[in-house]
Amino acid sequence: MTTDEIQRAQIYEALKFRWDLHAREKQRLPTGDFFIWLLLSGRGFGKTRTGAETVRQWVRANQYVNLIGATADDARDIMVEGESGILAVCPRSERPEYKKSDRKLVWPNGAISLIFTADEPERLRGKQHYKIWADELGSWRYPEAWEQAMLGLRLGNKPQGIVTTTPKPTSLILTLVNDPRNIVTSGTTYENRANLAQGFFEYVISRYEGTRLGRQELNAELLTDSPGALWKRDNIDANRVLQTPDFFRVIVGVDPSATSGGDEAGIVTCGKYDDQYYTLADDSVQGSPDTWARAAVTAYYRHKADCIVAEKNNGGEMVEAVIHQVDPNANVRLVWASRGKAVRAEPIAAIAEQGRDHHVGVFAQLEDELCMWVPGDASPNRLDAKVWAMTELMEMGTSTALYDPSN
Repeated sequence: MTTDEIQRAQIYEALKFRWDLHAREKQRLPTGDFFIWLLLSGRGFGKTRTGAETVRQWVRANQYVNLIGATADDARDIMVEGESGILAVCPRSERPEYKKSDRKLVWPNGAISLIFTADEPERLRGKQHYKIWADELGSWRYPEAWEQAMLGLRLGNKPQGIVTTTPKPTSLILTLVNDPRNIVTSGTTYENRANLAQGFFEYVISRYEGTRLGRQELNAELLTDSPGALWKRDNIDANRVLQTPDFFRVIVGVDPSATSGGDEAGIVTCGKYDDQYYTLADDSVQGSPDTWARAAVTAYYRHKADCIVAEKNNGGEMVEAVIHQVDPNANVRLVWASRGKAVRAEPIAAIAEQGRDHHVGVFAQLEDELCMWVPGDASPNRLDAKVWAMTELMEMGTSTALYDPSN
């Protein structure tokens, strides 16, 4: 390369990392004495880049700027190593050393970013932060992780956090939105159209425009319960628990998908103790029959379930066959949806209304389906799987001696 070419390449490299030149107004760190900057945005808005750049800015003057992902994989694959993550947005002179085994980033100036997952709230206990970046808070399973993070956000003269998330209307998100100490920024997918593939808009986005899912995932609208929905978020939140009784019956409910790459297969595990019901896990998955069958069998053994209950309307006897191909010893019971979906769902929703249905942690996608589905609409897969599992528990009686989760 000539001297001029080298200089142009150096200038280009320097400009590429000038966030002040590339950031849209909504992506710029707010000024003032806010506590939490809550960035509610649609898919593709650029919230990951915004979070990473905010961390990059904060570490210049703060010793501990820590990261919390929804899961360990998300923290690694999106926040740190992703194409818009921290390693990608930093020039070589600022790029931190990623110590995977220690779950931390060590920055050239000596600052440290500890990496946490919301699936392990106890790891946050006792940890202190000057600043934090919390990603996809609306999908965190354990709200306790946020509580532990807030208890540790106490270092320096101006402890602050940035939350980047799709606007799921969980009680935690709504609380942050309504807190006057916080700044809320809302951004749509369309605002970053120049940086997204045209095919993404033509073949993906067009499918969801105007739908309730599109309003949330694209337009970043914070939607609450649908009028007429059988389940209410306030009721789910009021009866949420983090621990379960020692003994209860357990059923894995499956609403199968008959085609590979088609609709999601709903896989929801529920348990019963006395007259109380517990939603233990949502392992719903999109994929081939073999994929969802393996997920259902894994849930069956992980929770020591009594049986797998699957709807046979969609796939008939194939449903039992594909599960037994994975494990011939799995106890499978097929059920036929002879009644309307609303008729099946109403007694299960009544249990929730009575305060006898407890979600063990947060199941954001399942809860969205429950609180957005209105009788008369096509019912979603996770909801159907939960209804099948709880209906089976209702019909099994109230004996409590079949399952001990402590073993």
